[in-house]
Amino acid sequence: MQDVASYVSLAMKRIRYSKYVPDPAGEMSMEDLLSALSDYLLQSGFQDSMWYEMPEGEQTLDALKRAIEDALMNGEMFDEELREQIEQMMAEGQLDELIQKLIERMQQEDYISIDEPPDPARRSSVGGQTGEAQQAKFEITDKSLDFLGFKSLRNLLGSLGKSSFGRHDTRDLATGIEASGSSKTYEFGDTLNLDITATLSSAIQREGLTLPLNIEYSDLQVHQCEYQSSCATVLMLDCSHSMILYGEDRFTPAKKVAMALSHLIRTQYPGDSLSLVLFHDSAEEVPLSQLARVKVGPYYTNTREGLRMAQRILQRQRKDMKQIVMITDGKPSALTLEDGRIYKNAFGLDPLVVSQTLEEVSKCKRAGILINTFMLASDYYLVEFVKQMTAMTNGKAYFANPDNLSQFVLIDFLRRRTSRVK
Repeated sequence: MQDVASYVSLAMKRIRYSKYVPDPAGEMSMEDLLSALSDYLLQSGFQDSMWYEMPEGEQTLDALKRAIEDALMNGEMFDEELREQIEQMMAEGQLDELIQKLIERMQQEDYISIDEPPDPARRSSVGGQTGEAQQAKFEITDKSLDFLGFKSLRNLLGSLGKSSFGRHDTRDLATGIEASGSSKTYEFGDTLNLDITATLSSAIQREGLTLPLNIEYSDLQVHQCEYQSSCATVLMLDCSHSMILYGEDRFTPAKKVAMALSHLIRTQYPGDSLSLVLFHDSAEEVPLSQLARVKVGPYYTNTREGLRMAQRILQRQRKDMKQIVMITDGKPSALTLEDGRIYKNAFGLDPLVVSQTLEEVSKCKRAGILINTFMLASDYYLVEFVKQMTAMTNGKAYFANPDNLSQFVLIDFLRRRTSRVK
């Protein structure tokens, strides 16, 4: 016992205390920093030149450093104590060191991945020297995209006065794995989710309490659960150059809608699917994981090609409901011809473009695909086209601005997901 006491006494003598030195880089919440950087990470080309440039999915590390510096200098996302520490480091000329530590921490915690350029001083394997020094690049990871989607959704729910909501429940009952309704007699085709108690009770009532108990087909009772429908959604985003012109960024809010919907569907409606289609001079499907890197594209609006792409995606889906959510700020002004050439006419409503586009809308209606349109402009020709399109389908058209676009889309989605499946 004495030996143990001596050991404890010796160990206590070796404890050293030092003055606490604050470390903002280690104490700062990565979520707060990511929130402060959200506009930069989701930029859509609004600050770029008037000429469009299709993105390569890469951003420079120097640009990230400048964005972090702006976020630190604004300081609105941080508490008072942390702001004071940052101001002290700025006064002591340690801001660059702080930014570098924050970038290293973002990389270590898997918020970004960094692609270091090759060393220009090293000779290439085939002899000679490499070209000009390249800048280090970074990409945001799926973890960052997930957080930004959650943040967008949380902000939307706060503005709508909602805190939580569940999956879509209909008034129809069906047999399934999750039991929440009463039992029923088993019928061919039902999921064999047996209600053991009800099945045994039925057999005992007929045979009496004897062993072995003879269970017949008519005794089988299965649990009922509330039928939860599934929905396939294609989000069509207009990324023509007008989405960032006229002193207004309309594309970044549209991207935030897509991120919020993606997070909502993944967490609350796991049986649903969401796909993303960008349409401009042409159209293409883009993985949701690449959404943050997407910027505006060419000038014209090929709505028909976007609808054709959306239909091909929805045809692969076996869901109860299929819908297209289209966000646009311009009338159809382009058409992909049979030989692959792009026919373009930005003046008024071109009869050829309109007729071919409305024909594609008719195909959507025949396939049971609903189209809801969210207009980001009040252009006369856009309004006239949307009126024609809406008259052909059971969809709806909404006039929105970038500030309330997310609320419009989210409310419409939830309203549709909480309506009874036809």
